[in-house]
Amino acid sequence: MENINTNQANISSVLPMMALSDIPESKPDAKEIVALVKESGKVTGYKLSDGHILNKEEGVEAAKQGDIKGVGVATRNGSEYLKSLPDGREDNNLSSLPSVTGLHES
Repeated sequence: MENINTNQANISSVLPMMALSDIPESKPDAKEIVALVKESGKVTGYKLSDGHILNKEEGVEAAKQGDIKGVGVATRNGSEYLKSLPDGREDNNLSSLPSVTGLHES
């Protein structure tokens, strides 16, 4: 029975990673996402730890270049977006971050 519980724990940690189409390696000076930019409840961009705001496409490209840490790239309905890398913590998931409106740079 213990083996089944171990397998379930392994599957629950692997499945979120399988949803990612790309897991870029972060550069040493990579920024973190500190807030989600939302318009009408929909994520349209990301606010970074240095204050810059990127639209969704720019955020995906920056992550692919290693400029944003702690995220992977996922695809839904043909559109790429960023998703937190699973690390067993809920407080640093993108869905747990505060929201800001508009894409005006700080």
